[in-house]
Amino acid sequence: MSASDASASEPEGVWLLQCASSSTTRVGSGEGSGEDGKDRLVSLNSHVGRQVWVYDTDAAPLDLVKKVRSLQASFTSNRHTCRHSSDELLRLQRKPFTGADDKLPARSSKSTRPSADVPTIDKHLKAGCEFFNGLQADDGHWPGDYGGPMFLMPGLIIATWVAEVEDEVFPPPAKIEVIRYLLNHQNEDGGFGLHIEGHSTMFGTVLSYVSLRLMEVDADHPAAKTAREWIKERGGATYITSWGKFWLSILAVYDWRGQNPLTPEMWLMPYSFCGIPNYLHPGRFWCHCRMVYLPMSYLYGVRACSKFTNPHKWRLIHTLRTEIFVEAFDDIDWNKARNQCAKEDLYYPHPPLQDALWYTMDCLEDVLHHSFVRRWANEEVLRHVRYEDENTRYIDIGPVNKVINMLVRYFAGDMDGFRMHIPRIYDYLWVAEDGMKMQGYNGSQLWDTAFAVQALSSTGLHIDCARAIYRAHTYMKETQVREDCPKLERYYRHISKGAWPFSTRDHGWPISDCTAEGLKACLGMGGLLNVGIDVGMMLPIERMRDAVDVILSFQNSNGGCATYENTRSFEALELINPAETFGDIIVDYSYVECTSACMQALGAFSKFDAFYRCAHVASFFRRAEQYILRNQRDDGSWYGSWGVCFTYAIWFGCCGLSAVPRKTLGKKGATQRFAPQTVKGALAMRRAIIFLLDKQRADGGWGESYLSCQDKVYSQIEPPDAPSHIVMTSWAMLAMMQANIAWDTTCLAGVEPYAELASDAENLARRVPQALAAGARFLMHMQERNGDWPQQSISGVFNRNCMISYSQYRNIFPIWALGEFKKALKVQS
Repeated sequence: MSASDASASEPEGVWLLQCASSSTTRVGSGEGSGEDGKDRLVSLNSHVGRQVWVYDTDAAPLDLVKKVRSLQASFTSNRHTCRHSSDELLRLQRKPFTGADDKLPARSSKSTRPSADVPTIDKHLKAGCEFFNGLQADDGHWPGDYGGPMFLMPGLIIATWVAEVEDEVFPPPAKIEVIRYLLNHQNEDGGFGLHIEGHSTMFGTVLSYVSLRLMEVDADHPAAKTAREWIKERGGATYITSWGKFWLSILAVYDWRGQNPLTPEMWLMPYSFCGIPNYLHPGRFWCHCRMVYLPMSYLYGVRACSKFTNPHKWRLIHTLRTEIFVEAFDDIDWNKARNQCAKEDLYYPHPPLQDALWYTMDCLEDVLHHSFVRRWANEEVLRHVRYEDENTRYIDIGPVNKVINMLVRYFAGDMDGFRMHIPRIYDYLWVAEDGMKMQGYNGSQLWDTAFAVQALSSTGLHIDCARAIYRAHTYMKETQVREDCPKLERYYRHISKGAWPFSTRDHGWPISDCTAEGLKACLGMGGLLNVGIDVGMMLPIERMRDAVDVILSFQNSNGGCATYENTRSFEALELINPAETFGDIIVDYSYVECTSACMQALGAFSKFDAFYRCAHVASFFRRAEQYILRNQRDDGSWYGSWGVCFTYAIWFGCCGLSAVPRKTLGKKGATQRFAPQTVKGALAMRRAIIFLLDKQRADGGWGESYLSCQDKVYSQIEPPDAPSHIVMTSWAMLAMMQANIAWDTTCLAGVEPYAELASDAENLARRVPQALAAGARFLMHMQERNGDWPQQSISGVFNRNCMISYSQYRNIFPIWALGEFKKALKVQS
């Protein structure tokens, strides 16, 4: 089956997105209750934010089906030049709400750009807001594609196949879309990447090939043949990464002897010795890392693998063993294979110390495997798995541990726990014109909505956006976490009462920058209420203070903020990072983005409630500012860890520094002097803006490649004549406007140590407005007639080396940048 003939073989129906639906019996959503009558979908707030795609044959008129098929065919035809889907199925479904198709005149030639004046910007903003508001779900969030990684869906396919529920999870319409997705994202050389825009890797290619075969794609299919050739030309599947070895072992296509130890006994170590921290304890790892290796260690500990009674499945297993290895399966040297890794995959090579550690632990396995200590360790791990499942309503922190936790419950014989997982699978699945994918979370609902509120508020179009902001505010209030998890210390969890998660309240894991952006968005409602816009009741002050408490708790000893928890160990622990594909995954480090977001939120809250924990807030600012200043690179940039890359981090760096309360020395007037710390921040922002100005492209925009993230060197998008990137142009503009580089520093000329701040002030005061005007003209030029903006290359990243989609960014950030630019123009006039 191919991507093109998939459409021809499927029934005449369409995929539709359902939001905030507690249960449904239609294909693709999972059943709300089991045969025993037990409700298998549990929620804290009636599933607000839940987004599930269902296959509908009843509401599928022929013209709609034809439009869908046309969109699918168009993507397949252009899949090698435009690898990122445009979320066209969502837009097609929401078309009755997004307004007319001709809100704006046809796009002009390159030489003719819209004027960067208030009336023109207003016209483009109204078109953009009308379209974007039409994409909003009824519960107030903005749904969107959060896909990108190519290794997520294969894990789900293998897990459901091993547990023999593949036909339940992937009925024929879903199976067709999964196959479509995999075939659409095969590279021209026959391989598959770590993510949709990445070069081919052994990890991506072997798992995608195995997934296609499990989905009943024939071995003689052209895509399967070229993938198989790619694998064998590079030494075969023994060169897959450790995560790939894990999945193949579960499937019984690989031998556990070829896997470096994933020892469950780690969880029996004491968290501390007589008050001295045990920095090697997995409870001190970054939560995503430990919550993946936690269930992995159980399955390794029991040597879990397929136990089929179906002879057809065993025949396919034996066939796969011949298809993906160069040598015969029984002749493979598994000890040698443990540390083999293809050069295409190797982002983080194992240091010799790690290889020595794995060798030692492997020697102990024969003793541990059948011992009472192993049984004890497996029980401890199982307790943690159950805790994670129950406290996330079986969503789990992310797609990798969600699927592995599900397998743990299956191999532990806990079929009730296993069945509780099934309906929550659909929370992770997204359908676009490129097929069905597994997302990097159960969505980015809160994150996108918090940004969207701030973007819409910046436009000044309060009447036009009032309904959307009202609903978004409702979503924000419904999504705030209201309680801490039980037994925090026992299960190594951070406080969460008052926090906001990345997606939904049911998910519930607290995150520093999500809490900050959530609080900022809610605080912004006060300004709208003051001008008579009905946005609903403000978040109660007690809940705002809960959020402040959480934010203050996130600050580390170095002044920065990490993601989900405080930093609990040292960077040296990366020496045991076993994931060859990802960097910096063992420790929850401080990040410029998280630190800045928390500074901005506390600054906004201090204007609302200046006395609550004011001494702690002042201390937070002082230490956080020092952290951001220390982490600025010599060229004026900051490295971005959660977006591409330097452009993204500069926006946050400037926002964080500008949030620091400005203190002045002396009286106002010509002799006014700024406090030393404020001057350091201003100098840092000036260097950052000069960096951005030097990267502006000929078309007026900015365009940074994802290669910046993995290489840690600024890279322009390719080819050189490609249009700049809408999202990165918006980030650059927001950074420059936030830095306010043209502030009045002329009075500091000749006054040490402030002379450097005043130098070139006139030059920058001229260059920045010109750059902003050029960026605004570029954004308006790129806008489509219906008010939408086109999808371009991927803009999100995690773990240095894997890219991820934020499909709503293409709407949120140009609206935000143009809104702020319009305000700046009004101030100037």
